[in-house]
Amino acid sequence: MTISWKPEAVAGEPLEHIIIGDSEAICRVRDLIRQVARSDASVMITGPSGSGKEIVATAIHGESQRARNRFIAVNCGAIPRDLLESELFGHEKGSFTGAIAQRKGRFEDAHSGTLFLDEIGDMPADMQVKLLRVLEARKIERVGGNGTIDIDTRIISATHQNLEDRIDTRQFREDLYYRLAVFPIQLPALHERPEDVPALIQYFLKKMSTPETILGFTPGAMARLITHEWRGNVRELRNVVERAIILFPNMQINSDQVDTLFRRRYSNAPTTETVAEPTRNGSVANGSFGHSILTENWANGDTTIDLKQHLAEIERRYIAAALTKAEGVIADAARLLSMQRTTFIEKMRRLDIQKEEVRLSA
Repeated sequence: MTISWKPEAVAGEPLEHIIIGDSEAICRVRDLIRQVARSDASVMITGPSGSGKEIVATAIHGESQRARNRFIAVNCGAIPRDLLESELFGHEKGSFTGAIAQRKGRFEDAHSGTLFLDEIGDMPADMQVKLLRVLEARKIERVGGNGTIDIDTRIISATHQNLEDRIDTRQFREDLYYRLAVFPIQLPALHERPEDVPALIQYFLKKMSTPETILGFTPGAMARLITHEWRGNVRELRNVVERAIILFPNMQINSDQVDTLFRRRYSNAPTTETVAEPTRNGSVANGSFGHSILTENWANGDTTIDLKQHLAEIERRYIAAALTKAEGVIADAARLLSMQRTTFIEKMRRLDIQKEEVRLSA
């Protein structure tokens, strides 16, 4: 069963269908969106990770006069710093190794539309200077180019970081902050608006609906969901709903089953030799790291498995074991698995592994 969900804003669609909830905090967010959408003011959206910053950005675009033109999103923290300038401003043929053709940047792609700069707090200092110059002149210059190109692009930026702290430590330019944060919008964490949880659950169920969609939640289960801490915010809630559809199709979910949904680790794979968990001294039972070997019972049978999920669980346990053995030192843990440090960190992020939790549970 394949389930997908992507934030989208459609011109003319009511904001209540995009920004979900009736809490005072979320009603205030919708009011702010309506106030700023018709202008071309730069908007800075702040809030914890997973709180819906890109949803708000697309909603602003959808309510604006630019809605019929393109909405382009760029994650400033996901693009290598040596490629970010080319990504934003474009480049001319031959301007650097690999530039085999002229390429437009995201500013040009979003001309007459909206450019969403996510994780703006991760932008390198040299690029901050160049971005400030573009915002002041409303012109860009491609990498390797000689002339300037006029742009008409609205900028919406977002970050989960405290930019004022980064300004104090000279990691973010104060003048750029004031250019970007003409109109700031602060998003609340989900635990600050628990009354919105039922509406969000119904929204995601509708978005992800399949013939096997769950029938709903018992009152006890819903109470458990409403009082959950939701450290991952709306993103975590969406994942829990998706997990519920997969694990409990066509069922009314009770509070015990909700506890299952909250587990970071669970196994519903076929019969295998279990990958050993890390012990307190950093070793792993039954071997240096342990491994998983499919048994003949499965190989000779007709049971199906979710191979992607099964391999992810194996990968998670190796990484957790390496972190425990390396006493939480990421560089050492990466070497134990013959892996680049940056790749190791990305896998930790993708698998939602916190080294503090690994060390505490070891």
